[in-house]
Amino acid sequence: MAQVLTSLARSIGPLVEGHGLAKAFGERSVLHDVAIRVDPGEIVAIVGLNGAGKSTLVRILLGLLSPDAGRVMRRPGVRIGYMPQRLPVDPALPLTVSRFLALSGRHGAGPIQAALDEVGAGRLGDDAVQTVSGGELQRVLLARALLREPELLVLDEPVQGVDVTGQSALYRLIGDIRQRYGCGVLMVSHQLHLVMAATDWVICLNNHVCCAGQPESITRHPEYLALFGEQVATGLAVYAHSHDHVHDAAGKVLPLESERDGTSG
Repeated sequence: MAQVLTSLARSIGPLVEGHGLAKAFGERSVLHDVAIRVDPGEIVAIVGLNGAGKSTLVRILLGLLSPDAGRVMRRPGVRIGYMPQRLPVDPALPLTVSRFLALSGRHGAGPIQAALDEVGAGRLGDDAVQTVSGGELQRVLLARALLREPELLVLDEPVQGVDVTGQSALYRLIGDIRQRYGCGVLMVSHQLHLVMAATDWVICLNNHVCCAGQPESITRHPEYLALFGEQVATGLAVYAHSHDHVHDAAGKVLPLESERDGTSG
């Protein structure tokens, strides 16, 4: 079914695409002749080592950076929700989670609470942003992106600072959001074993596109194996499992139905 939806989305046309993208900072080339495309309802993952140009590519696609060469085309009027890799908050600033989310646009208390509930962080509204855990903060940032009702959801290292259990839960949540809203998802990640299991299309980046394709084919590609090592690439990359429980933003074990209805008990 996922492959059918992806084929249909590609026939409709992309949300964003780039061709021949290049970027250098000083004399250091960060990107060279990169092509990428994200279609509605499709999850595209960019994987690569530190310094491969992943975040630079995302910023170019969003229009936050200009490429030195190549072109970016975004669907006219496309709504984009962006979850950055880092969002430092002044520890001395008195700022609750709800107030922080209100700063991202003209959103009332109802939509803000609904977005927090959507990501399993409904109880955090009155907490100070500086006091929430790493996993809770990532869910808050995801709620912030969802408030834009995005057609394209862009996630730069969405599980950064999250423990292993929380990483799986967040990737499942991202997949659920794609299913519910039909949005395209572009995400950057180092978590090969999790991201590959949650992805329709993978781009392996090392300043240029080493290889691109569906996860099953990428993990056998010689350049992918050379970049990540055969033991890691083949042993961890395509890994799927199921649970009869989930964890909330604080790590508490909940039955599956509790995550859906936002209750805990």
